[in-house]
Amino acid sequence: PLGNELFYILFFPFWIWNLDPLVGRRLVVIWVLVMYLGQCTKDIIRWPRPASPPVVKLEVFYNSEYSMPSTHAMSGTAIPISMVLLTYGRWQYPLIYGLILIPCWCSLVCLSRIYMGMHSILDIIAGFLYTILILAVFYPFVDLIDNFNQTHKYAPLIIIGLHLALGIFSFTLDTWSTSRGDTAEILGSGAGIACGSHVTYKMGLVLDPSLDTLPLAGPPITMTLFGKAILRILIGMVFVLVVRDIMKKITIPLACKIANIPCDDIRKARQHMEVELPYRYITYGMVGFSITFFVPYIFFFIGIS
Repeated sequence: PLGNELFYILFFPFWIWNLDPLVGRRLVVIWVLVMYLGQCTKDIIRWPRPASPPVVKLEVFYNSEYSMPSTHAMSGTAIPISMVLLTYGRWQYPLIYGLILIPCWCSLVCLSRIYMGMHSILDIIAGFLYTILILAVFYPFVDLIDNFNQTHKYAPLIIIGLHLALGIFSFTLDTWSTSRGDTAEILGSGAGIACGSHVTYKMGLVLDPSLDTLPLAGPPITMTLFGKAILRILIGMVFVLVVRDIMKKITIPLACKIANIPCDDIRKARQHMEVELPYRYITYGMVGFSITFFVPYIFFFIGIS
């Protein structure tokens, strides 16, 4: 559960709406980079999943993807490490909490992939080490990337262009795989969240605390605070899921019409690259944009920011 769409669509908005928008945005930047590099590496190495038998596969949804490295292990390593790196020194809490969180989260995700029959131990170790390498190289630039996304005049154009270019570069598979759609979904979400944060910043809807107020102390947990947090999640998630549903209903038939592909069987039509890529990219781009702009604007409008 710590590596599927339901988790991500709850986890990142929760950070952005209720905890710390800056940390949430930067977690997304790291997640997009790690997952994109992981998916591309899978499609270059092209190692098959563990053979069944002898392995008993308890999950078959991702079976069409290649195996090395495990992108679940990469995400399960990148997210807890990045959470600690981004929050320690920014928020007041004992470092031991973070040092306990990292191995617990990481091992839970990694061991579950072996248990489900989706990966070998080698896939998991490679995913873990690959993530450490990516973080060592790119983490120092996360601050710069986030500031650019928010403040640069032409940031939205550059963000959309870059994410599209990355997608076109990676979608050269000879056969259909869930990997292609997932990569488009990740890139679309990342682009949408970055563009939404740019508009939000320009409108002054969400302001990050100044550096001289750090480290931040957590506010006391009151019924009002708890109630507002629950209300934000409920209103925000309903809006995001409605946007996702509407965009799916619009983009799939439109892409089918433009590409001249029969739309009778939606499942089959979505396996065509000409349909899958624009549908995933546009739909999840709007989901990401809603998370960082439309929903915070609604909160501001109804007074629960």
